Amino acid sequence: MADPRTERNAILGASLVKKLKARAFDAYYCQEEALRQALALIPKDDVISWGGSVSIAEIGLQEYVRKHFTCIDRDTAKTPEERMEIMRKALLCDTFLMSANAITVNGELVNIDGNGNRCAAMIFGPKQVIVIAGLNKVVKTLHSAIDRAHETAATINAQRFSLKTPCALIGICGDCNCDDTICNYIVITRRSKPANKIKVILVGEDVGF
Repeated sequence: MADPRTERNAILGASLVKKLKARAFDAYYCQEEALRQALALIPKDDVISWGGSVSIAEIGLQEYVRKHFTCIDRDTAKTPEERMEIMRKALLCDTFLMSANAITVNGELVNIDGNGNRCAAMIFGPKQVIVIAGLNKVVKTLHSAIDRAHETAATINAQRFSLKTPCALIGICGDCNCDDTICNYIVITRRSKPANKIKVILVGEDVGF
């Protein structure tokens, strides 16, 4: 007998792929082959960059492209100023890799950002954007998606970056307005334009947060 979690994920994944394609996203559901699917979408001569994403690291994509592609990698910067300049250049790469903080069952993507570079790349610049997202990020409504971005993604990232925000202290969003906040930009992507520029790979397990 098949694992019921695997069966449920396959059903949800197939449904989401249809919803995403109806919004002009290119979309795929992968149980275990997310890395292979992502690489199949990237031309071998592409220049690659990425936003801060645990998901692309967890499936091995970040490590692979660093070894096999020309990359615009902000982690090579020696100063904050150089890092910011590299992030600007990343907006003109061929393929930008990222995740989503939440995805609704209707196929809308929600991202919350501190500097705005991830959200900016999603909206305009790179020739294509590949989004890696685990099914743990799927929620029912747009309101729930925004809540997830605040309460789950942002609070964990506040810990990851050792920020001095209310959520870093109490583990839940404090709707803060302080210098350390990483909730400066909230972007809802309800459709891909041009069609298929944004490619969403849904992973049938928990990936990222």
